[in-house]
Amino acid sequence: MKLPYPSAKNTSAEKTNIRGCNMNITFRWYGQGNDTVTLEHVRQIPGVKGIVWALHQKPAGEVWEKEDIEAEVRFIQSYGFHAEVVESVNVHEAIKLGHEERGQYIEHYKQTIRNLSEFGVKVICYNFMPIFDWTRTDMFRALEDGSTALFFEKAKVESLPPEELIRTVEESSDLTLPGWEPEKMARIKELFEAYQTVEEKQLWANLEFFLHEILPVAEEHGIQMAIHPDDPPWSIFGLPRIITGEKSYEKLREISDSPANCITLCTGSMGADPANDMVKITKHYAGAAPFAHIRNVKICDNGDFTETSHLTSDGSIDITGVVKELHGQDYKGYVRPDHGRHIWGEQCRPGYGLYDRALGIMYLNGLWDAFSSHEKGVKR
Repeated sequence: MKLPYPSAKNTSAEKTNIRGCNMNITFRWYGQGNDTVTLEHVRQIPGVKGIVWALHQKPAGEVWEKEDIEAEVRFIQSYGFHAEVVESVNVHEAIKLGHEERGQYIEHYKQTIRNLSEFGVKVICYNFMPIFDWTRTDMFRALEDGSTALFFEKAKVESLPPEELIRTVEESSDLTLPGWEPEKMARIKELFEAYQTVEEKQLWANLEFFLHEILPVAEEHGIQMAIHPDDPPWSIFGLPRIITGEKSYEKLREISDSPANCITLCTGSMGADPANDMVKITKHYAGAAPFAHIRNVKICDNGDFTETSHLTSDGSIDITGVVKELHGQDYKGYVRPDHGRHIWGEQCRPGYGLYDRALGIMYLNGLWDAFSSHEKGVKR
């Protein structure tokens, strides 16, 4: 079943009236002073149209003020990029927990949606993962080719105290990592105690409450709320996780059929569970996904996984099949390469260097061009 969501427009395709001529490629950037990659570097990557951004200095629950938004958007636009996708406006833990004070944080979230809409934002990516965002046990795992990559050791997480994992993350980067903000980590014991009474059913109820509050505002202002899958897509440290597979998307649709109620299609996050067929999920849910993260992972029999290049043959996910499906549906949403390896000696934020993500963009563009040429009967 394809869901009848409107997708973000690819203006280049509209102007030329050529079906599937290119993708609306974007690049995630963490802002001045918080990223080793510059926009001067990014604009040298062929085909990048937009920057996926956020006000990373803003703690979860605070309103994003117009002047701060405008400054960031204008800076991005000064390099010739659009700034139509935000990742992420983080959801305060009080909302996920269903605490009494969630009302004030939801009102702040609504105001942030309104403010972002005034500066051309079309999609807000968010997640509903308790406490932690993406989780890995090694930020720089050595690969056979001499590069390093993010790595998840399942048995280690199952036996590791959360405090030790936090130390591992903090020692891996001098930069702020998404989902591991210092103000949250300082309250880690308190948060774990709070979640002891929250099971999956309650977390779904809290998400439903949140969506019924914000979706009318998002719809009114032309913004699509694209929930990101849990990473990894299963419970860790006994915490509930709910956006883990195709059934999660079916349940999300049951909450609301608003065109603002959308998903972020992330092949690497959801695809870390081999039970999730990412080509099949893409086929069924690309119409519900105004935003797509495309990356590969290599999954081991014991549940460990390591991130790889975007190349289909390097990992366990059929990236070629995913792009073919997107192309076949004339996908107009925003696409970005996701986590990359650390190659050629680059010193960077774990998973978010310049070089391998640039290679990933060229690979995705190459696949898209090949499918377009085949469709038009052009022999290369």
